[in-house]
Amino acid sequence: MIPARPGARAWLALALLLAAGSLLAWGHPPSGLEWQPGLAGREPWRAVTAAAVHYSALHLGANLAGAALVAVLGVQAEVPLRSALAWLAAWPLTQLGLLLRPELAHFGGLSGVLHAGVAVAALHLLVTGRGRRRLVGAALLAGLLVKVLGEDPGGAVLQYRTGWDIPIAPFAHATGLVAGVLCGLLASLLPNRPHA
Repeated sequence: MIPARPGARAWLALALLLAAGSLLAWGHPPSGLEWQPGLAGREPWRAVTAAAVHYSALHLGANLAGAALVAVLGVQAEVPLRSALAWLAAWPLTQLGLLLRPELAHFGGLSGVLHAGVAVAALHLLVTGRGRRRLVGAALLAGLLVKVLGEDPGGAVLQYRTGWDIPIAPFAHATGLVAGVLCGLLASLLPNRPHA
């Protein structure tokens, strides 16, 4: 079912774009799309295309499932268009934040951008919600912060975890959280609809 609100429709469209890009990139050599800090200045599009790169079927499947969950979160939260635009802006900023850890020589995947989406939706609920919706937003944001800090993003840039067939990059989750919070806060300062 297509959501009635324009913001929720835009949010859903962005989640579908992220998933479709990942499916289209699957099977292609990652070297032309993945994030590489040494190429950031010459090939800035990698800040966008890196989200489509996945290094294993498990990696792709987990991120597609995550995209579906973040899509449902935004629709259920009834995010306005400004929140969908905040998530869109957080997409490349998530990868640009990886410049703070240049030793992460290669990165791909949706996980950082998905963390940004959760942060944006949670902030929307926290800032504009009332009662239970505000509590849900606060709980989501607190849970996301605990998750990211628990992953030790300041530790080794690549970490091996049980159940994963590739190393994970917790710092990307942290940059997604920060990008999502910053873009979500900026979006909350904008009016819900343009003045006539």
